[in-house]
Amino acid sequence: MSDRVLANVTGVALGGRVLLIEGPPGAGKSSLALALIDRGAVLVGDDAVAVTVRDGRLVATPPPNTAGLIEIRNVGIVEMPVAKGPVALVLSLDPAAPRFPMEVATREIEGCAVPVLPFAPGDAIQALRAEQALAVHGLPLPKPGEKA
Repeated sequence: MSDRVLANVTGVALGGRVLLIEGPPGAGKSSLALALIDRGAVLVGDDAVAVTVRDGRLVATPPPNTAGLIEIRNVGIVEMPVAKGPVALVLSLDPAAPRFPMEVATREIEGCAVPVLPFAPGDAIQALRAEQALAVHGLPLPKPGEKA
């Protein structure tokens, strides 16, 4: 099976799992990714992420045409190290996201169910909130011996 490239999606690897950030252009995907990278995450892809299914899990990898590149507003295109890994959560940037999610929806991506959390962008502690969202709502890491 060949990789599918998801557009308008930025991904970072954090603690062995990939967090996808989706939203329209200008929504703050790259800004949130940079805040997470500053806290130790590694870029998977900016504004595009390749995904494929391996051993029943959705795995994100850098996109072929822009691997290692991220746009930093008012700075330009910058090169960064990249990572890959199993997708654990999608944050869907939405200024009207509920303050307290009562339940987390899932979305089928390439036949794999992935939790999707509406997420308000742009405040000063968004990286801390994203890390907690991954910890609370993200899929677990593969068990030892499972391929990712």
